Amino acid sequence: MLDLVLCGGTVVDGTGAEPVRADVGVRDGRIVAPGPAREVVDCTGLVVTPGFVDLHSHADFTIRHSPAAESCLRQGITTIVTGNCGSSPFPSVPGVNETLGGAGERDTTQWPSFTAFAESVDEREPGVNVAVLVGHAALRAAVAGSELRDLTATELAAMCETLKTLAEEGIHGLSTGLIYAPGSFAPTDEVVALATVAAEAGLLYSTHMRDEGDRLLEAVEEALETARRSGVRLQISHLKAMGPVNHGKVREALQRIHSARAAGLDVACDVYPYAASSTRLSSRLPDWALDGGASALVTRLHEPETRARIRAEVSARIGRTLLPEGTMIAALSQGPFHRWIGATVAEIAAADGAEPVDTVLDLLRDHQGDVWIVNHAMAEEDVETVLQDRLSAVASDGWVLDTAGGGHPHPRHFGAFARAFAKYHRTRGVVDLADVVRKMSALPAERIGLRDRGTLNEGRIADVAVFDPQTFTDVATYEKPLAYATGIAHVLIGGRFAVRDGALAAQRHGRVLRR
Repeated sequence: MLDLVLCGGTVVDGTGAEPVRADVGVRDGRIVAPGPAREVVDCTGLVVTPGFVDLHSHADFTIRHSPAAESCLRQGITTIVTGNCGSSPFPSVPGVNETLGGAGERDTTQWPSFTAFAESVDEREPGVNVAVLVGHAALRAAVAGSELRDLTATELAAMCETLKTLAEEGIHGLSTGLIYAPGSFAPTDEVVALATVAAEAGLLYSTHMRDEGDRLLEAVEEALETARRSGVRLQISHLKAMGPVNHGKVREALQRIHSARAAGLDVACDVYPYAASSTRLSSRLPDWALDGGASALVTRLHEPETRARIRAEVSARIGRTLLPEGTMIAALSQGPFHRWIGATVAEIAAADGAEPVDTVLDLLRDHQGDVWIVNHAMAEEDVETVLQDRLSAVASDGWVLDTAGGGHPHPRHFGAFARAFAKYHRTRGVVDLADVVRKMSALPAERIGLRDRGTLNEGRIADVAVFDPQTFTDVATYEKPLAYATGIAHVLIGGRFAVRDGALAAQRHGRVLRR
């Protein structure tokens, strides 16, 4: 007798195989052949898929405060991969590394180890599974704080030893954020040393590359060089081209990725289905301005001569990769600009009678460098180009897990996976049904190394999403982002209902996945 049978739905198994009308059996938390069951759920007219795997999340900074993870479950996401872009809440050394969280309501608690962090998350009984990467910036900050300098041999060796320990504790990979301080302070050789350790431990290396605008292709080459020299499995995060002068470069970037793969590198990429990014406003500053961390930046912005130097370098980006009319304030701390959340830099500058570059610097000065933006600087054609590529997985790059936090976040937190299906499959036909499901399930599961999830093959863990193919869609918009996706009927995690008949279950069934 089985525990459950999902009966009569259109089964898309995640492998890329054509959809079929079939039944799916569940027993002891795993997928089995259908048969007599204690419970039968009619899925006629619905699509039955593996639970989706979000390969690029920052919810390690929010999952403890919003453990239900409703924004994920409403999209059919059953596993999130955190610790991306070089930022993770561990390892920390008191008094050495500054918080790597930020963004207003985000959790800034730091943990000495992966084990301590994982135990804390499991205590909150998360609504989704959590696979964890360690951030390079956290490793670096633990030995060198926020200092702009090369590491000593002793410091680098200490980072490598810490990474080995974390691998033994069960992390799934290493990430870098080479566009963000202090990760941006690291030369390629430092990254290669850590990637070599990651390769030896069988970990994935995921990188937010050093540049996504004028030097995008050079950044791709650096990532590929790191993989060649270290032997690591490489994941290029949220591949895109920022700024009108760079639109179209993703084609060349993808060609280089495919050439490297043909030459033997294990490399792939991911993409969120939006033509706007969301990031820290401080990432638009030169590295030297961020030497010493946020407090040092604020001091520099109060010094007329130093501010003038920063202003000159930021001015060179205005109109290229920093577009004032497309840079919207998503979150910042209390202060003089708090009322402007949801407005663009151009609108704020016009109201104040200021130059946009001065508004950027004033925002950072008056809000301790902690300003988050939604940045409209990408091309829709580029999004489609990357999404169509067979090596690209769908990801959210999100961290907002419910609608209670307020602010004006990017809609991707609530709609990325639903949008990939609704806009790019159902409406525009950019990807077919089997492939869009593969990009949201089997492909990301394979990249992160979850061998028992990601497909509906017999024996796999029964993480399952069931949705209405006509109503599964994103509702969140740039104007009104705080809205959950619609159309999810059921979600199973380990064979147990996390969502049933469109309602969240009372119990939560996720956990931290140790490698």
